[in-house]
Order: sequence, then structure tokens, then C-alpha cells
Amino acid sequence: MGAAGSPWPLIHAEREALLSDLEGVGRTPGVWGTRSLCAEWSVHQVLGHMLSTAMMTPPRFVFEMAKSGFRFPKFSAAGVAEWTKATPEETLKAFRAAQGRTTAPPGPTEAMLGEAVVHSEDIRRPLGLRRVYPEEALVRTADFFKGSNLLIGSKNRIAGVRLRAEDVGWTHGEGPEVRGPMLSLVMTMTGRSAHLEDLAGDGLAEYSAHVSGA
Repeated sequence: MGAAGSPWPLIHAEREALLSDLEGVGRTPGVWGTRSLCAEWSVHQVLGHMLSTAMMTPPRFVFEMAKSGFRFPKFSAAGVAEWTKATPEETLKAFRAAQGRTTAPPGPTEAMLGEAVVHSEDIRRPLGLRRVYPEEALVRTADFFKGSNLLIGSKNRIAGVRLRAEDVGWTHGEGPEVRGPMLSLVMTMTGRSAHLEDLAGDGLAEYSAHVSGA
């Protein structure tokens, strides 16, 4: 499958799908404080992070990074604190207003597609929500992360194993095999160990150690 064309339509579609799911959750007690797959953030805070990134521009990125002393964790935490509103309803409303934006931090736009897919799943899985993500969105995300160590170290994490998606025609790497759903390969290559339970293969023990940081 080729990766021609702008990823923005896919990004906007993933934002819209997440909004639809979360607007359906509404005011269900306790939901918004659920710990996401980003262990330090609740699902509400992950949505705030996604809103922060959607509102980002290259000049703002440079300014905010300088304010944080060029420490990315501090920069991310500040964005979450600023953009996670007082109530989930307010954050959803703001994210709805930002859904169609094409602003982003500096860097490849494919990173924004990864953001939309991975962080949406960071929210969905702990809430028991399921989405059949479009194949193109998953493959383009995987193809971006497989060659990138930027911030999350995916390229190093998947070194030494062969990843094979069982639901789409995608493979990568050499070594003992790790196989399973494309979504779970994407999530584990970005460090989400919860999705390891969906995978199998003779390379799984080695890969699990990389994903879990052991």
C-alpha cells in the first residue's frame, strides 16, 4: 500500500471518530478520571494533550519549549495543564472546535497521524471502547514509527524482531517473529505494553522486554 497523499484527511477522520465515541460517554461517573495507556495521564488529560497538539504551531512550539527549558516532558505536562479544561464537556467542546485544524508542531505531518491513532487508543482501550481503525491509517502510522526514534524510540524498540500483521499485508524487520493485529503492533512499537497480550510468536518474549522497558 502506498502512502501518497496528505495524511490530514485521515487525521481529521480519527479525531471525528474519537469525538463521537467520547460524546457518547458523556457524563458517565468516573470515566474521565480513568488512567489512560499514557500512565501519567487520565483519559481526560490525554484528550487535553491532543487538543494542545492540535492547537500548536511551529512558532508556538519554539516559544513553549523555551519556556520549559527545552525539556520535552515538562513541555508536554504544561500543554496538558493548559488545555485540559475544568470539565470534560469543555474539553470536548474545544476539541470539537479544533477537529478540522491543520496546525501542528514542526516535523513530519505523519507524526500527527500517529498522534491521532495512538492517543485515541490510549483513551479507548481503558474505557472498553473499540474501533476498527482504517488500514491506511494504521499502515502509514507504522511506516512512520518503524524508522523513527524521535521522542518515543520506536525504531530501537522493534530492532531484532520481525513484525507481521495478521489482518493486513504488513511486515517489517528481521529476526524471530512477533505477529498479531496491526493496531497492536502500532501500539506496542510506541511502548504500550497493554497490547502485548494480543500478540504471539517466538520473538514475543524479547519484544515484550523491549516494550516494557525491562
